[in-house]
Amino acid sequence: MNDNMGKVLKRRRAVVPLTLQELGRAAGVSSSYLGRIERGERFPSAMVLRKIAAPLDLSESELLTLAGYLPPYRHSVAESRAPYNIKRLDPYVASVLSQESIEVQRTAFTILSILKIMTKNAAQ
Repeated sequence: MNDNMGKVLKRRRAVVPLTLQELGRAAGVSSSYLGRIERGERFPSAMVLRKIAAPLDLSESELLTLAGYLPPYRHSVAESRAPYNIKRLDPYVASVLSQESIEVQRTAFTILSILKIMTKNAAQ
């Protein structure tokens, strides 16, 4: 399991941007529990991760993979089960990225997510 799950969630929440209270309301999870997760005092269940995925603008599989509940995407995994919505990427980029470690995949998708949010905000 990923010991950095709390850090990942906190960074993602800041990027979206959402407060703990806003994320809690949107996901139906108490903000105090979310705070404990971010501080590393608790590790969220798969059910909690499913609840908070959408408000964080992540697919369930992306968040479950970040948490270590699902294996990283590799060519041997069916495209429909690919974390990080890899099928939305250019086929060449998806192919190259799928050969990288989960840490590199996480970094690449964090950067892509930030760029996506920046583009949305610039268009508004």
